[in-house]
Amino acid sequence: MGRTNKKDLSMAISQELQKGFNIDNFKVNKGLSSNVKFKEERWIPFSPALQETLSIPGCPMGHIMMVRGGSNTGKSTTAIELCVSAQKMGILPVIIMTEMKHDWTHWRTMGFEMEDVADEETGEIIDHKGFFIYRDRSNINSIEDISSFILDLENEQAKGNLPYDLFFMWDSVGSIPCDMSIEKANNNPMWNAGAIASQFGNFVNSKIVSSRKESSKYTNTLFIVNKTGVSPAETARSFPKMTNKGGTTFYYDASLCITFGNITNAGITKIEAQNNNKKVHYATRTKVSCDKNHVNGIETRGTVINTIHGFIDDTPNALTKYKKAHSPEWKAILGQGEYVTIEDTSDWDEKSPDQVIED
Repeated sequence: MGRTNKKDLSMAISQELQKGFNIDNFKVNKGLSSNVKFKEERWIPFSPALQETLSIPGCPMGHIMMVRGGSNTGKSTTAIELCVSAQKMGILPVIIMTEMKHDWTHWRTMGFEMEDVADEETGEIIDHKGFFIYRDRSNINSIEDISSFILDLENEQAKGNLPYDLFFMWDSVGSIPCDMSIEKANNNPMWNAGAIASQFGNFVNSKIVSSRKESSKYTNTLFIVNKTGVSPAETARSFPKMTNKGGTTFYYDASLCITFGNITNAGITKIEAQNNNKKVHYATRTKVSCDKNHVNGIETRGTVINTIHGFIDDTPNALTKYKKAHSPEWKAILGQGEYVTIEDTSDWDEKSPDQVIED
């Protein structure tokens, strides 16, 4: 009986204290009353063709987005289109190129704005400038360098020295080692994955996501192109899996993941114009799928046409319109006479179209 009375008395005291307690005042006193609400969702737009294929507006701002797949499937085209869109929105593109396949002519063809910097004496183009920041392997040597570079720009932004939303674009994960791999002269995948987990998983990625809060003046976005590999089937009845070079940190932390092509082959067809023995490869039909979407939940798959000018719809009308617009350029290469269109489908299908993509 005594125990029951003691328990009842404790409960009565607790309830009495709660009557005079104001949770809002407590939050204010402890500095917990703000930093709760997130900004309204905004997107850096894809091209209309990619939007139509995936039913997704673009890259979500304040998130981490990853694209992956084989070579020449459309990953870099997506990156360039988003950088072009970012410029138009007044968002500063921060371009980090570690694969060293960069071609400014291609970027300019797709609408990226920049100015040539010429040598005053020779007139030779020696650099480019404009509304963007660019870094590559000439001044970034490791995964840790990239992390430090991103964090430094965010610190400058916080101090008011860089008054823009930032769109970080890294092409590509898996093409650069970590400090330990460099020090030991052994490009060890486990060390590289560990560096990404510690540098990005623990620091950079969380700061990107935190910029979505209303208390953050700017919204920063991280878009990464991920090199991939294939893990063989573990049993006779299982399937090969797509693997992400550099580990799974970015896949797990990404809100949106897009995969181009197949797992065991490219998942593309090359569309070419041919006259006699000369060919011009002018378009690539590629498979594309949304494999993870924690923003609006839409996960779709389809096909899209990839060209040097960007994506176009995978429809006969869109392809005919593109050919009419650009065939004079091809005829200058192919010579006189009519050319024929051929399509190489050798890398289109794979034996098991519904194979597993590792997540």
